[in-house]
Amino acid sequence: MYDRILLPIDDSESVTEIHRHAAALAQETGATVQVLFVADTTRKSTTADVVGALEREGEGIVDDVASTFASRGVDYGTDVVRGSPAETIVEYAERNDYELIVLPTHARSGLSRYLLGSVTEKVVRLSSVPVLTARLRATDRLTFPYERVLVPTDGSDAALHAARHALELAASLDAAVHVLSVVDDRSLGPDIRSVLSTAELEQPARDAIADVAGVAESYDVPAVHTHVEHGAPADTIASAIDDLDTDVVVMGTTGRQGVGRILLGSVAEQTVRTAPVPVITVTHDE
Repeated sequence: MYDRILLPIDDSESVTEIHRHAAALAQETGATVQVLFVADTTRKSTTADVVGALEREGEGIVDDVASTFASRGVDYGTDVVRGSPAETIVEYAERNDYELIVLPTHARSGLSRYLLGSVTEKVVRLSSVPVLTARLRATDRLTFPYERVLVPTDGSDAALHAARHALELAASLDAAVHVLSVVDDRSLGPDIRSVLSTAELEQPARDAIADVAGVAESYDVPAVHTHVEHGAPADTIASAIDDLDTDVVVMGTTGRQGVGRILLGSVAEQTVRTAPVPVITVTHDE
């Protein structure tokens, strides 16, 4: 599934859990992990001496993190580069043909660290490479191997592209897939609700699910379960994560608007910020 995983880091002490998660994923898939530190040269106070100090700090950090992979027999490499963190991570991943970027959504030890939510979310928005994010809070779950994969869909090409990624991942891990489509009928007035039947309201969602189920026939996954729910998309996805005991969410970063459709752009960002399990976002070039 994955041969090359990029792990950008900024603090070896703050994201131990995601290091271990990346190592477990690499062990299962046989991937090589590249540990990357970006010395942020965009700070106004940055001088040659400051950059040199950042690079020396980065070299120590990547060596510390690399020991996690060495102890588990995972192939790895390390690199320290200069640049603007988010843009550099994206360009590095694309230039070197990485298949997954693994990032936390926040760093716990110090707001001065660069790998904060805003940088992670910028990587999610900019990257053509799939991005796995995790919040790393005490109540969150980093379980591996994944046994249950949640795939939100709105029927768009972007959502179906992400679903293919999810199905390939599930097949490689022998995990069950739960396909969810949300009917967002909150803005419909009582007059429209009285004219449209439940079946009519749900038909676009059912079509979206059928598309994914049809594609799933080409993948060796143990089970595909389908769900149609009503409500706010991001909130409904959050509920499904708990109700279905989800281990990972795989979703597109863009989508389609309209009745019964999930606008996956903003919904994906909200899911990345709030999900208690890892989220893999997949960008589709139209």
